[in-house]
Amino acid sequence: MRVGMYYSNKDVRVEEMPIPQVGPDELLVKVLHSGICGSDVMEWYRIQKAPRVLGHEIAGIIEQVGDNVKRYKKGDRVFVSHHVPCNTCHRCLKGAYTDCETLHTTNFDPGGFAEYVRVPSLQVDRGTFIIPDNMPLELGVFIEPLACVVRGQRLAGLRPGDSILVLGSGISGLLHIALAKSLGAGRIIASDVNEYRMNAAKKYGADYVFHADDDIPKKIKDVNDGRFVDIAIICTSAISAHEQAIKSIDWGGTVMLFGVASPGEIWQFPVFNFWSNGSKMISSYGGAPIDIEQAIELIRFKRIDVQSMITHRLPLDDIQKGFDLVVKSNESIKVVIEPHRSFT
Repeated sequence: MRVGMYYSNKDVRVEEMPIPQVGPDELLVKVLHSGICGSDVMEWYRIQKAPRVLGHEIAGIIEQVGDNVKRYKKGDRVFVSHHVPCNTCHRCLKGAYTDCETLHTTNFDPGGFAEYVRVPSLQVDRGTFIIPDNMPLELGVFIEPLACVVRGQRLAGLRPGDSILVLGSGISGLLHIALAKSLGAGRIIASDVNEYRMNAAKKYGADYVFHADDDIPKKIKDVNDGRFVDIAIICTSAISAHEQAIKSIDWGGTVMLFGVASPGEIWQFPVFNFWSNGSKMISSYGGAPIDIEQAIELIRFKRIDVQSMITHRLPLDDIQKGFDLVVKSNESIKVVIEPHRSFT
């Protein structure tokens, strides 16, 4: 089979490797759609394990079913989660599923930028989800990123009427904006440095969008009845955004660390002000099975318009072009690789 082998952001090659052999408790999935995630181009992180086949936002059809698998059949339309919890450790039992050590070691074989993936038994048991018939298969690439956003807003405690600031209007920021809108948030304010993405933020529900180089805290008070926001969600690695978020939350407000800065990055933190204002800071990683189920329902019933977020559909042969689009992020939102499709 053909795969997209990652060596660096500028070197993603189409190579051949054997189709994985499936055991009695496993599945073989034919990958029809595979989204390129922003984390796939975090070179400082990915290059450490290169060369490898990346890709974890997949949707496909079951090609082969292990002899012991009874819940699924050949031809089922599925999304498969690359990370799954054990459900039995101390962290899982208190509901912190994405902090589970097992979750951080699981994956499918080899990766989503391949024509086929082998689904290990643990993922078959708790990480394989049927895509409903009334949901276009390609929208399965949004299940994983939307699940992460669902978890982030749940942890942040978003309530109807809350004002929020989303710093960074890439795909994660846009999903946060769209979800907050669907959940009844009050004023939604967004920022970015890219005009294309600033316009996208308006399209998906932001009431106000500012350039990230502006005085964001001041502009927020100008449009939010003289108050700062209840929740600031950081969807960028820029340290300046972290500093803006701290300065932009109201007393008792919450900062959500959704995006991640590179290792070694340091930013100044006003400890006394944070304490005296009763502010909170939380982080969110990944999505648990419960978040995945909610994401599927949100997409299925069109509570969020994810279809229009797909700006590029590319064959596996053009995977380098796909990575270039995501790295530059000039005029792209969601770039989807279709391993079995030929484009002319």
